[in-house]
Amino acid sequence: MKRVAFLLANEFEDSEMKAPYEAIKGAGHETVIIGLKKGEQLTGKNKQATYTTDASIDEVKADQFDAVVIPGGSSPENLRLNKQIQQFVKDMDSQGKLIAAICHGPQILISAGLAKGKTLTCYPPLKDDLINAGAHYVDQEVVVDGNYVSSRMPADEPAFIRETLNKLGAPVTQA
Repeated sequence: MKRVAFLLANEFEDSEMKAPYEAIKGAGHETVIIGLKKGEQLTGKNKQATYTTDASIDEVKADQFDAVVIPGGSSPENLRLNKQIQQFVKDMDSQGKLIAAICHGPQILISAGLAKGKTLTCYPPLKDDLINAGAHYVDQEVVVDGNYVSSRMPADEPAFIRETLNKLGAPVTQA
């Protein structure tokens, strides 16, 4: 099974963390919540989910993981300017590892300089940010471009989870 990092800060979109986290963990993969500080309790913007970070970004390296998931909400905004967060996703990309970002998650990809030349989607109000960063924006529930999976919003979670699990090599069950 794979080891999957979740980049998280306060004010994440509750369901965009909870649903992929539970699905990936439920498929037998190891999940590790990475934030700016180890042991920090983080709360979703809707106050429906709380998680504690397993590690701080300065304790981990990309080569310890097979994939990274970036939930949306305000969490990416709180992480995107951190140089270690940026380097982590750059290293994941250079190693060809899965990068799955939903909603505001692509903000981290923009700040890390990884959006250029990629076909991505995001929360619709961020469309211009992606385009200005050199990405090809498409408005659909899930976009797969090489080692990238991106989705727009909570309503897209089933497709986002399906494609993320598919990239992880987990068996996908049809409802």
